[in-house]
Amino acid sequence: MTNQASPRITKSRGTNEFDSHVGRRLRAARTLAGMSQTRLGQAVGLTFQQIQKYEKGVNRIGASRLQQFAALLNVPPSYFFEGQATETLPSTLPVDEIDPNMIGAVSQRQAMELVRNFSRIDSKSLRRHIFDLVKAAAGGSIRDSDAPEAKD
Repeated sequence: MTNQASPRITKSRGTNEFDSHVGRRLRAARTLAGMSQTRLGQAVGLTFQQIQKYEKGVNRIGASRLQQFAALLNVPPSYFFEGQATETLPSTLPVDEIDPNMIGAVSQRQAMELVRNFSRIDSKSLRRHIFDLVKAAAGGSIRDSDAPEAKD
């Protein structure tokens, strides 16, 4: 019988970029769902502090826990890995769509809340008008191809 050494698995200390990315995606999905850290934690039997650690990438999220979060937040498990790049920092927006002036002016939380609340507006016509207003206020031109459909 040969004595084969099994591969050694080492635990790294500190945050890992992949864990941080998954944590940011968890926070984004939770915020878009309008759920607090406390409520999400209660739904899976954790404290809000543990949810905070997951969101900051301090603690890794196991596969079964990630599946629970995906089901509760109504996103596919793959959502948490979207946009992950191995050589650059992950982003929820494609790089060519990020306006450097926007980064300091609008927090990610505000942007997510804006999207969540905008999607709750039942009237397509009202959504179209709000879209046009925001785009005009931002100095953009209003084109029919950019705006959401306005049929009620």
